Amino acid sequence: MSKQRSNMLPAVAFNILLALSLKPRHGYEIMQQIEQDSHGRVIIGPGALYGTIKQLNDDQLIEELPSISSRRRYYRLTKKGLDRLGSELSYFEHTVKLAQQRKLLKQNFGRSR
Repeated sequence: MSKQRSNMLPAVAFNILLALSLKPRHGYEIMQQIEQDSHGRVIIGPGALYGTIKQLNDDQLIEELPSISSRRRYYRLTKKGLDRLGSELSYFEHTVKLAQQRKLLKQNFGRSR
């Protein structure tokens, strides 16, 4: 992600930031929140999750909290991470407005016809 500062976040990173926007969480909780947020359409495995967490932490978009438990590491958004999430959401908001103007969104959008 460091190399892509002007580009969109990868989907896994976006979903992690979105999950952490509610409260600090440990890895398994993040995976559960992402699955819940996406209504089961996005399932992230441990490898993708922890590799992305490491990168988000390196980029200072999230931070690890001091150890609450010896078994679990908790993460939270930083100010920089919240700003980046807001920027991504603004892009998606604009994209949805364009799709509405172009009448691309229908009641059954996303369902097989």
